[in-house]
Amino acid sequence: MKDVGSWRASHAGAVPPLWLRFGDPVKANCSKQKAGFPVLGWEVSVGTPESTLGEFLVWRVDRLTEWSIKAMCYAVSDVEGKCDKALSLTVYQPPTAVSITYVNHTGPLFESSHYSLQCTVQDVAPLEKVILTFYKGLTMLSQIKFNHTRQKTPVNESITQSIVPRKEDNGTQYWCEAKLELGPEGPQQPLVVASQKLTLLVLSHPQLVNSTKLHQTCGKCRVKNPQSDGSGTTNSYQTRFLLAALLAQMIIQQ
Repeated sequence: MKDVGSWRASHAGAVPPLWLRFGDPVKANCSKQKAGFPVLGWEVSVGTPESTLGEFLVWRVDRLTEWSIKAMCYAVSDVEGKCDKALSLTVYQPPTAVSITYVNHTGPLFESSHYSLQCTVQDVAPLEKVILTFYKGLTMLSQIKFNHTRQKTPVNESITQSIVPRKEDNGTQYWCEAKLELGPEGPQQPLVVASQKLTLLVLSHPQLVNSTKLHQTCGKCRVKNPQSDGSGTTNSYQTRFLLAALLAQMIIQQ
């Protein structure tokens, strides 16, 4: 169970941010700082406990299933009125999966050609705390942060990395990882999920035939007529046939 600590309703000062993992149980204690505040209670968006006349009151949730949580403990006095302390709670979820794939390509790669790799992270929250990193072997290629968004619920997100493989890159492994960086108030160990390794198969670029030279070469080709005796060509055979046809047409007209 995540014990987010004990808080005094009438205590001055800001409460540090608290990170709660989705699906975990949670417990927080609210207590009085001084006498004269007989009523103690919680105002929370889930699992609100009954107010009490005791010295402390525990808010407890067996399984956290809400992404937006508001929680405030308070104490009430007939003389001084109401004092309260709001908690800064943020729910997080590590990625369920991270994968790396080619973009619009399958099979081996050709050296000196351009390709794109895509890294996809699935079901992570909050996105603004995610850092996606591309690697070539142990070398970091690029890193993306999503601090421009305030999306609180889990999302899928993808980034791309352009590569131009060389022959010596054959067998090199590309991969990516997603890290949920929650700062000093989060888990002590960073929440990191890595993709599978993508091993490159790099081939030498095929020798392309110049289309202009190919046209010029074929224009000079002389294909033998299979019905001739081998001394003629298809072009000369067709020419003689056309002349004979023209002569026959002239005889008919006369």
